[in-house]
Parts: sequence; structure tokens; C-alpha cells
Amino acid sequence: MPTPAVAPYVADVVRMKELRFSIVIACFNQEGFVKAAVESALSQEYASKEVIVVDDGSRDGTADVLNTFSASIIPARLRKNRGADAARNYGASLARGEYLVFLDGDDVLMPWTLQVYDRLIAAERPKIILGRRLKFQGEVPRAASEGLPSKIDFVDYEHWLQKDRMVSFGASSFVVHSQTFWDAGGWSPGVFHLDMTDLLLKLGLSGKVVVILAPDTVWYRIHSTNVTHSVAQILRCARVLLKKERAGEYPGGRRYSFARSTCLGGPMLSWIVIAVGKGLYKEAIKLAGSGWFTILSAIVRRFMALCRGRRPVQSVGLLQNCFMKEDCGPVRPDREPKKPAGRID
Repeated sequence: MPTPAVAPYVADVVRMKELRFSIVIACFNQEGFVKAAVESALSQEYASKEVIVVDDGSRDGTADVLNTFSASIIPARLRKNRGADAARNYGASLARGEYLVFLDGDDVLMPWTLQVYDRLIAAERPKIILGRRLKFQGEVPRAASEGLPSKIDFVDYEHWLQKDRMVSFGASSFVVHSQTFWDAGGWSPGVFHLDMTDLLLKLGLSGKVVVILAPDTVWYRIHSTNVTHSVAQILRCARVLLKKERAGEYPGGRRYSFARSTCLGGPMLSWIVIAVGKGLYKEAIKLAGSGWFTILSAIVRRFMALCRGRRPVQSVGLLQNCFMKEDCGPVRPDREPKKPAGRID
């Protein structure tokens, strides 16, 4: 399959400003989960959106589930499984929205998610937003009306490399300006585990980042096939990221080497601890030996943040009736749905 080129889509993304959000859902063999993911995207109380669903060569009944959504979504299918990052890139290449909202096929957006993101965009004009995940197992939780948020608590940074606190992030809670995403080259082929760490390092100096502290925006499903169970593979990918850093593949040069190291060291330390708990002592020691400087950098930066104080938390209001009325806030009409993108080899 020819990898979707980045450059041809950049001009299209710049021109297509009528849509605020393109929700890109990538799925593989998730017939039991993907219906909830798509429904959560379609039910967002926000008109200026499109929903793109990429079936990454599923061999179960995923395609049959997606067919039930008819013209409500922009469907695309890869004939062979190419991996989540290739599927996300392909979905993003079809997007017309100003911002890309990524969602894995086993996760679920909360009812107010796009309203929260839009409010922050109006207030801060960030290049990147990192939402907040809430884990669940089994049936998707239902949001009670009294649980609707009235404000958003967040921290902003001039760029990602200024991060001064632990941030739990994943692809399903990641929002990025379309042009910014393509300028960084999109998701890296072959880096699936720790793909978010890699992409955020590529976007490290791309502009303003907003980290949401409240409310939660994504339900993160815990199940037997979560990628987080592949600890040994994650440790191998961590060594790939270390090699990329040493080869100078991330932006910022020597000036930002310490900051990049801290962004690498935090996740590495966490996964080394998890690996030890799983009995993967050899793999954990190997990663600790090669990544000791990044781990030490992360510890030092955390200590510095405790001494100096962290970036202050800010808040913006969010009216509850915005979730129920289309006339609350900037709402733009959707275009007619695109025709199905079909399959690609």
C-alpha cells in the first residue's frame, strides 16, 4: 500500500476552514467496541464536525457494524492491517477540519467533549489540546445531567517542552491543529507503542499546548487486548525513541536537549517500574542502562518544579445549556457528507 503522502494534503487543510473538528476513528477487529466509539462522536452536541472511520483491515464483523452508520460517517478501509498509526494518518489525510480529534475504536468520547475543546480553542487558540481520560471496564458509563461540567480547569504552555507536571495522555484524548500535525509529519510509521510520546516530541516546539485537568473528556476502555499489556514491545519502542533522540531527529537541537530528555524519561521510568512488576527484569535493566540520563533528567525537573512551583491552573466557564442548544457558542453548519473513501491497498 502506498503510504499517504503528507504534502499534498497540507494545502487542502489550509483551505478547508468551515469545519472546526474532524474526528478520526481508527479501528481493527473491534466489532464489539467500535459502535460505541462512533455513536459517541456522532452524538456530540456540536454541528461543526465530521466523523472519519478507518477500518484497518479488520477480519471480524467491524465492517458490518460500520455499514449501519451509512452516510453519517466518512468510511475508509485498508485492505490489509497496517497498524494504528498508518490508519490514523490515512484518516487525517481525508479530514477537512481545522482541528483533528483522534479516537481509538475501543474508546468513547464524553457527551461534552467537543464543547470543552471548542471553548478552549476560542479562549486560548492552542495548537495542541490534551484531554483527560477516565478508565472503565464493561458497559460504557452514562453521563448524568447533574454531572455536566460548568467550567474547565487547565494548564497552558508555550510549547510541549515546557511541561512541568505529569500528564496522562493517549491518542483518544489528543487534539491537534491540522496544519501543525502535518508540519510535524504526522504519526511515525512503525512507532505504535509510545507513539504519543514520539509525536509530542516531534511537535515539541510547534506552539501552545493546553492540558485539561478537569473535566474528563474521554472514557478509556480497559480490556484484555489493550496495547498497554504489551510491556516488552513498549520497552523495545522506548529504545527506538532513544535512538531517534540521539540521532537528532526531534526539534530543538542542543538548546532543548534537557527538556526533551525529561519528556522521554518520565514515560521510560514508568514502564521500567511496570516491567519489573511483570518480571521482565532483563528488559527493564537494559532500558534503564541506555536511558538513565533521560530518567535522571525527569527526576531533576520534577524536583525543580516542586521547588519553584508549577505553572498555575487556569479556569474558563462552560455553560451547561451549551450541551443542549445548538445556538450556544460558535456553531457552523456541516457540509454534505463525503462519499465513502473506499478501500486502499
